[in-house]
Amino acid sequence: MSLQPAIILVEPQMGENIGAAARAMLNFGLTDLRLVAPRDGWPNDKAVAMASGANIVLENARAFETTEDAIADLNHVYATTARPRDVIKKIATPHAAAAELRAHANKGAATGILFGKESVGLSREDVALADSIISVPLNPDFSSINLAQAVLLVGYEWFQAADDTPPVQVHNEERPANKAELSYLFDRIERELDTRGFFDPIMQRKHVILQNMRNMFQRLGLMESDVRAFQGIVKGLTMKLKDKTNDSDQS
Repeated sequence: MSLQPAIILVEPQMGENIGAAARAMLNFGLTDLRLVAPRDGWPNDKAVAMASGANIVLENARAFETTEDAIADLNHVYATTARPRDVIKKIATPHAAAAELRAHANKGAATGILFGKESVGLSREDVALADSIISVPLNPDFSSINLAQAVLLVGYEWFQAADDTPPVQVHNEERPANKAELSYLFDRIERELDTRGFFDPIMQRKHVILQNMRNMFQRLGLMESDVRAFQGIVKGLTMKLKDKTNDSDQS
């Protein structure tokens, strides 16, 4: 059976909405619920009351301090947003994303879907952590849906995309890089650029430049070995010139 995607609620504001989302998840066999900094803390009695029996989802739910922590073990992450803004990422409908989620899982990749808080949705920083965007086609004159409805829509499409064909068995093949590995690479590049004063004349644009870099790397779909290769490249680029000269003399 295909690995199911994790449902990640970022800064949910009401326990009732968490419970309603859990109920929607279980309707379609989804049980991996992750909460990022829920406003009213966790566990939450109001969530239990609203879940209407979807206790297994709430009992397995895990709370995290940051979105990066919540997705660290995942290989491919989608962000749900009605406003892609100026971010350059692949945008899919829930129907198209569901087929992609099944395909990723059948290759052994762990996946997840980010949902923003009720009032403002996902931040630009959270969207930057994702590989792709899910945007729901709605009536342009009234496109407001609540958190549980968004989870329901995506969960329904994922459930309908089920395929009876046995998943592809992958043996002795490398896996896609997970978010923790990518984050470590990003942080190292940032540190090295800071050390060399790269941002000094353009400090006001540092945040935007780093965010664009993250978006670029997310689009590449890097494998584990790719990240190791980039780590080696960064190490090579940051070697002192005298170290390189000494290595050449010794050879």
